[in-house]
Amino acid sequence: MQQVAHPRQVPQPTGLPQAPLTLPGDGAAHPLAERFRAFIRNPPFPCVGAKSALTRGRLRIAVGRDITGGQDDGRLYAALLAFVGRYKAQPDLFQSFAVVFEGPHDLSEEAFEGALWARAQALADQDCRIGHAADPRVADDPDDPHFSLSLAGEAFFIVGLHPRASRLARRFEAPVLVFNLHDQFERLRTEGRYERLRETILARDADWAGSVNPMLARHGERSEAVQYSGRAVPADWACPFRRGAPEPGADWAAVAHDLRAGAFDARRFAGAGNTGGKTEGEAP
Repeated sequence: MQQVAHPRQVPQPTGLPQAPLTLPGDGAAHPLAERFRAFIRNPPFPCVGAKSALTRGRLRIAVGRDITGGQDDGRLYAALLAFVGRYKAQPDLFQSFAVVFEGPHDLSEEAFEGALWARAQALADQDCRIGHAADPRVADDPDDPHFSLSLAGEAFFIVGLHPRASRLARRFEAPVLVFNLHDQFERLRTEGRYERLRETILARDADWAGSVNPMLARHGERSEAVQYSGRAVPADWACPFRRGAPEPGADWAAVAHDLRAGAFDARRFAGAGNTGGKTEGEAP
Protein backbone atom coordinates (compact mmCIF):
# COMPACT_ATOMS: atom_id res chain seq x y z
CA MET A 1 0.00 0.00 0.00
CA GLN A 2 1.36 3.40 -0.97
CA GLN A 3 2.02 5.66 1.98
CA VAL A 4 0.15 8.96 1.87
CA ALA A 5 2.26 12.00 2.71
CA HIS A 6 0.62 14.38 5.09
CA PRO A 7 1.39 18.10 5.12
CA ARG A 8 3.89 19.11 7.77
CA GLN A 9 2.14 20.54 10.80
CA VAL A 10 3.51 23.94 11.73
CA PRO A 11 3.51 24.51 15.50
CA GLN A 12 1.27 27.37 16.49
CA PRO A 13 2.47 30.06 18.90
CA THR A 14 1.39 29.44 22.45
CA GLY A 15 -0.46 32.02 24.46
CA LEU A 16 -2.00 33.74 21.42
CA PRO A 17 -5.63 34.64 22.21
CA GLN A 18 -8.31 33.38 19.84
CA ALA A 19 -10.26 36.64 19.71
CA PRO A 20 -9.75 38.85 16.63
CA LEU A 21 -6.69 41.06 16.91
CA THR A 22 -7.05 44.78 16.51
CA LEU A 23 -4.69 47.63 15.86
CA PRO A 24 -4.83 51.02 17.54
CA GLY A 25 -6.83 53.76 15.93
CA ASP A 26 -4.68 56.29 14.15
CA GLY A 27 -6.66 59.34 15.25
CA ALA A 28 -7.50 60.68 11.79
CA ALA A 29 -10.56 62.48 13.15
CA HIS A 30 -8.78 63.96 16.17
CA PRO A 31 -8.57 67.79 16.06
CA LEU A 32 -4.80 67.62 16.61
CA ALA A 33 -4.43 65.37 13.56
CA GLU A 34 -6.33 67.83 11.38
CA ARG A 35 -4.27 70.75 12.68
CA PHE A 36 -1.09 68.83 11.91
CA ARG A 37 -2.31 68.24 8.36
CA ALA A 38 -3.04 71.96 8.09
CA PHE A 39 0.50 72.69 9.34
CA ILE A 40 1.92 70.58 6.50
CA ARG A 41 -0.43 72.15 3.93
CA ASN A 42 0.78 75.63 4.89
CA PRO A 43 2.42 76.85 1.63
CA PRO A 44 5.81 77.87 3.11
CA PHE A 45 6.26 74.58 5.01
CA PRO A 46 9.49 73.33 3.43
CA CYS A 47 9.21 69.53 3.41
CA VAL A 48 7.78 68.70 -0.01
CA GLY A 49 8.05 65.00 0.84
CA ALA A 50 5.56 65.42 3.69
CA LYS A 51 3.30 67.44 1.40
CA SER A 52 3.43 64.62 -1.17
CA ALA A 53 2.60 62.00 1.47
CA LEU A 54 -0.41 64.04 2.62
CA THR A 55 -1.67 64.80 -0.88
CA ARG A 56 -1.43 61.14 -1.91
CA GLY A 57 -3.21 59.90 1.21
CA ARG A 58 -0.10 58.15 2.54
CA LEU A 59 0.43 60.02 5.81
CA ARG A 60 -0.79 57.88 8.72
CA ILE A 61 -1.43 59.77 11.95
CA ALA A 62 -1.77 58.29 15.43
CA VAL A 63 -2.57 60.41 18.47
CA GLY A 64 -0.80 59.72 21.75
CA ARG A 65 -1.27 61.21 25.18
CA ASP A 66 1.99 62.25 26.84
CA ILE A 67 5.31 62.01 25.00
CA THR A 68 7.14 61.90 28.34
CA GLY A 69 5.24 58.77 29.48
CA GLY A 70 5.08 55.24 28.16
CA GLN A 71 1.33 54.59 28.37
CA ASP A 72 0.97 54.53 24.57
CA ASP A 73 4.18 52.67 23.68
CA GLY A 74 2.47 49.31 23.17
CA ARG A 75 -0.25 50.48 20.83
CA LEU A 76 2.08 52.79 18.91
CA TYR A 77 4.49 49.93 18.35
CA ALA A 78 1.60 47.82 17.09
CA ALA A 79 0.61 50.61 14.70
CA LEU A 80 4.20 50.82 13.43
CA LEU A 81 4.16 47.07 12.79
CA ALA A 82 1.02 47.54 10.72
CA PHE A 83 2.58 50.50 8.88
CA VAL A 84 5.64 48.44 7.95
CA GLY A 85 3.46 45.52 6.89
CA ARG A 86 1.40 47.78 4.67
CA TYR A 87 4.53 49.29 3.12
CA LYS A 88 5.95 45.85 2.34
CA ALA A 89 2.67 44.85 0.70
CA GLN A 90 2.30 48.14 -1.18
CA PRO A 91 5.69 49.92 -1.35
CA ASP A 92 4.53 53.23 -2.77
CA LEU A 93 6.87 56.17 -2.27
CA PHE A 94 6.12 59.01 0.15
CA GLN A 95 4.59 57.07 3.02
CA SER A 96 5.06 58.39 6.55
CA PHE A 97 3.78 57.54 10.01
CA ALA A 98 3.29 60.42 12.46
CA VAL A 99 2.46 60.33 16.16
CA VAL A 100 0.96 63.58 17.47
CA PHE A 101 0.96 63.76 21.27
CA GLU A 102 -1.54 65.76 23.29
CA GLY A 103 1.28 67.14 25.44
CA PRO A 104 3.19 68.44 27.21
CA HIS A 105 3.37 71.80 25.46
CA ASP A 106 6.09 73.43 27.55
CA LEU A 107 9.06 71.11 27.01
CA SER A 108 12.42 72.74 26.43
CA GLU A 109 14.42 71.53 23.46
CA GLU A 110 16.54 69.37 25.75
CA ALA A 111 13.47 67.90 27.50
CA PHE A 112 11.78 67.14 24.18
CA GLU A 113 14.95 65.48 22.95
CA GLY A 114 15.01 63.31 26.07
CA ALA A 115 11.37 62.31 25.56
CA LEU A 116 11.99 61.50 21.89
CA TRP A 117 14.80 59.12 22.75
CA ALA A 118 12.82 57.59 25.62
CA ARG A 119 10.03 56.70 23.19
CA ALA A 120 12.54 55.45 20.60
CA GLN A 121 14.19 53.28 23.26
CA ALA A 122 10.86 51.85 24.43
CA LEU A 123 9.83 50.99 20.87
CA ALA A 124 13.19 49.38 20.12
CA ASP A 125 13.04 47.38 23.36
CA GLN A 126 9.67 45.95 22.31
CA ASP A 127 11.14 45.21 18.88
CA CYS A 128 13.98 43.21 20.43
CA ARG A 129 11.63 41.48 22.85
CA ILE A 130 9.66 39.86 20.04
CA GLY A 131 12.78 38.85 18.12
CA HIS A 132 13.23 41.54 15.47
CA ALA A 133 16.80 42.22 14.39
CA ALA A 134 17.94 45.64 13.22
CA ASP A 135 17.72 46.48 9.53
CA PRO A 136 21.03 45.11 8.12
CA ARG A 137 21.30 48.03 5.67
CA VAL A 138 22.03 50.46 8.51
CA ALA A 139 24.00 50.57 11.76
CA ASP A 140 22.25 50.21 15.12
CA ASP A 141 24.93 52.18 17.01
CA PRO A 142 23.83 55.84 17.22
CA ASP A 143 27.48 56.94 17.11
CA ASP A 144 27.95 55.29 13.71
CA PRO A 145 27.50 57.61 10.69
CA HIS A 146 25.31 54.92 9.07
CA PHE A 147 22.87 54.76 12.01
CA SER A 148 19.09 54.68 11.61
CA LEU A 149 16.44 53.59 14.10
CA SER A 150 15.27 50.07 13.23
CA LEU A 151 11.77 48.82 13.96
CA ALA A 152 10.18 45.66 12.54
CA GLY A 153 13.26 45.11 10.39
CA GLU A 154 12.98 48.50 8.68
CA ALA A 155 15.16 51.55 9.26
CA PHE A 156 13.48 54.87 10.07
CA PHE A 157 14.55 58.50 10.13
CA ILE A 158 12.64 60.36 12.87
CA VAL A 159 11.62 64.00 12.57
CA GLY A 160 10.67 65.58 15.88
CA LEU A 161 8.45 68.66 16.21
CA HIS A 162 7.28 70.55 19.31
CA PRO A 163 6.10 74.03 20.39
CA ARG A 164 9.48 75.33 21.57
CA ALA A 165 11.62 74.13 18.67
CA SER A 166 14.19 76.67 17.52
CA ARG A 167 13.75 75.63 13.87
CA LEU A 168 10.56 77.06 12.36
CA ALA A 169 9.86 73.92 10.33
CA ARG A 170 9.95 71.88 13.57
CA ARG A 171 7.67 74.19 15.56
CA PHE A 172 4.18 72.70 15.94
CA GLU A 173 1.68 73.29 18.76
CA ALA A 174 2.16 69.79 20.20
CA PRO A 175 4.95 67.20 20.30
CA VAL A 176 5.15 65.08 17.14
CA LEU A 177 7.32 62.18 16.01
CA VAL A 178 7.32 61.47 12.27
CA PHE A 179 8.73 58.13 11.14
CA ASN A 180 10.14 58.14 7.60
CA LEU A 181 11.31 54.91 5.98
CA HIS A 182 15.01 54.74 5.11
CA ASP A 183 14.12 52.43 2.22
CA GLN A 184 12.29 55.27 0.49
CA PHE A 185 15.38 57.49 0.58
CA GLU A 186 17.44 54.70 -0.99
CA ARG A 187 14.86 54.17 -3.72
CA LEU A 188 14.85 57.89 -4.49
CA ARG A 189 18.66 57.79 -4.73
CA THR A 190 18.49 54.82 -7.09
CA GLU A 191 15.98 56.68 -9.27
CA GLY A 192 18.18 59.80 -9.30
CA ARG A 193 15.55 61.91 -7.53
CA TYR A 194 16.97 62.24 -4.03
CA GLU A 195 19.45 65.10 -4.51
CA ARG A 196 16.94 67.30 -6.31
CA LEU A 197 14.33 66.67 -3.60
CA ARG A 198 16.88 67.41 -0.88
CA GLU A 199 18.03 70.66 -2.49
CA THR A 200 14.41 71.78 -2.90
CA ILE A 201 13.69 71.19 0.79
CA LEU A 202 16.88 72.96 1.89
CA ALA A 203 16.13 75.99 -0.28
CA ARG A 204 12.54 76.21 0.98
CA ASP A 205 13.71 75.86 4.60
CA ALA A 206 16.25 78.66 4.13
CA ASP A 207 13.59 80.88 2.55
CA TRP A 208 11.18 80.29 5.43
CA ALA A 209 13.56 80.29 8.40
CA GLY A 210 16.37 82.45 7.07
CA SER A 211 18.98 79.70 7.36
CA VAL A 212 19.56 76.00 6.74
CA ASN A 213 19.46 73.58 9.67
CA PRO A 214 23.12 73.27 10.78
CA MET A 215 22.59 69.66 11.90
CA LEU A 216 21.79 68.38 8.41
CA ALA A 217 24.16 65.89 6.80
CA ARG A 218 23.88 63.12 4.24
CA HIS A 219 23.48 59.56 5.49
CA GLY A 220 26.96 58.12 6.05
CA GLU A 221 28.64 61.47 6.68
CA ARG A 222 27.47 61.85 10.28
CA SER A 223 25.09 59.96 12.52
CA GLU A 224 21.54 61.05 11.76
CA ALA A 225 20.76 60.77 15.48
CA VAL A 226 21.82 64.41 15.87
CA GLN A 227 19.03 65.47 13.50
CA TYR A 228 16.03 63.75 15.08
CA SER A 229 15.06 66.31 17.72
CA GLY A 230 15.75 69.43 15.66
CA ARG A 231 17.99 70.88 18.36
CA ALA A 232 21.45 72.16 17.45
CA VAL A 233 23.39 69.72 19.62
CA PRO A 234 26.96 70.47 20.78
CA ALA A 235 29.95 68.58 19.40
CA ASP A 236 30.25 66.49 22.58
CA TRP A 237 26.58 65.41 22.58
CA ALA A 238 26.09 61.72 23.37
CA CYS A 239 22.98 59.90 22.17
CA PRO A 240 21.30 58.02 25.06
CA PHE A 241 19.86 55.30 22.80
CA ARG A 242 21.24 51.75 22.82
CA ARG A 243 19.63 48.89 20.94
CA GLY A 244 19.72 45.49 22.61
CA ALA A 245 20.05 42.09 20.99
CA PRO A 246 16.89 40.39 19.70
CA GLU A 247 15.59 37.79 22.10
CA PRO A 248 15.52 34.22 20.74
CA GLY A 249 11.95 33.59 19.71
CA ALA A 250 8.98 35.91 19.67
CA ASP A 251 6.96 36.60 22.79
CA TRP A 252 3.63 36.02 21.08
CA ALA A 253 1.56 36.78 24.14
CA ALA A 254 3.18 40.22 24.31
CA VAL A 255 2.60 40.76 20.59
CA ALA A 256 -1.06 39.89 20.98
CA HIS A 257 -1.39 42.21 23.97
CA ASP A 258 0.06 45.09 21.96
CA LEU A 259 -2.15 44.41 18.96
CA ARG A 260 -5.24 44.26 21.15
CA ALA A 261 -4.44 47.55 22.87
CA GLY A 262 -6.58 49.63 20.49
CA ALA A 263 -9.80 49.38 18.53
CA PHE A 264 -8.57 49.52 14.95
CA ASP A 265 -9.24 46.45 12.80
CA ALA A 266 -6.09 45.34 10.98
CA ARG A 267 -8.07 44.66 7.79
CA ARG A 268 -8.98 48.34 7.57
CA PHE A 269 -5.40 49.56 7.85
CA ALA A 270 -4.61 48.67 4.22
CA GLY A 271 -7.36 50.92 2.84
CA ALA A 272 -7.11 54.01 0.71
CA GLY A 273 -6.09 56.33 3.50
CA ASN A 274 -6.55 60.04 3.99
CA THR A 275 -6.85 62.57 1.21
CA GLY A 276 -6.88 66.21 2.17
CA GLY A 277 -8.18 65.48 5.65
CA LYS A 278 -11.17 63.42 4.47
CA THR A 279 -11.61 59.69 4.82
CA GLU A 280 -12.28 57.34 1.92
CA GLY A 281 -13.95 54.27 3.35
CA GLU A 282 -11.69 54.16 6.39
CA ALA A 283 -9.58 56.21 8.73
CA PRO A 284 -6.07 56.31 7.26
